[in-house]
Amino acid sequence: MDREKDTDITDVLNEVGPRLRRLRTQRGVTLTALAEVTGISKSTLSRLESGGRRPSLELLLPIAQAHRVPLDELVGAPEVGDPRVRMPAREVNGLTAVPLTRSAGSLQAFKLVIPATRAPYEPKTHEGYEWLYVLSGRLRLILAGHDLVLPAGEAAEFDTRLPHCFLSADEHPVEVLSIFGPQGERMHVRAKPKTTQVTA
Repeated sequence: MDREKDTDITDVLNEVGPRLRRLRTQRGVTLTALAEVTGISKSTLSRLESGGRRPSLELLLPIAQAHRVPLDELVGAPEVGDPRVRMPAREVNGLTAVPLTRSAGSLQAFKLVIPATRAPYEPKTHEGYEWLYVLSGRLRLILAGHDLVLPAGEAAEFDTRLPHCFLSADEHPVEVLSIFGPQGERMHVRAKPKTTQVTA
C-alpha cells in the first residue's frame, strides 16, 4: 500500500514540470521574465520545467503568485467533488423518504414527507432508535399507546422497538427531519444552559 502511495506521489510530481511549462507558454511569458518576477533563477526554472529539479513549496508558491493561479492548479490536485447529496426519494408505507446521507453508516438521516391523505395503520416496530424534528405541518405521532401532536419546531426521540406510526394531524402534509440509528444509537442534543440573573 505504501509503495502504491509513493508511486502516486511520484506521478503527480512528474506532471508538475510539463504543467508549469504549458502554463507559462500559454501566457506568453519567457523564462527570463518569470525569473525576474519570482526571484528564482532562469536555470532553476528551466530544470523545474524539464523535470531536472524536484518541485518544492518554496519554488511553487512564487510561481503560482506570478501566474495568479491557486497552488493546486500547479500540482494538479484533484477537483473537489460535488458536496451536495442527491439521493433518489423512495416511497415507504405511504410516505416519501428522501435520504440525506450517502454512506451506510451507523446513523442515517432522512427527510420524511407525510401526505395528509395517509391512512392510519397498525403501528410497527423494528430495531433502532429515532430522533425526529418537525420542519413543517403538524405531525401525529402514535407511540406505544400515546397519541401525540407535534407542531413545527418540536422534536421527539424514541426506541423504535415500541409500536409507532407517523400521520398528518390535519389536512396538510408534514415534513420531518429524521435521524435513525439501526443499532440503537441516540442523538445527543447539546443546549446552552440557561443563565440566571443575580439580583442584589
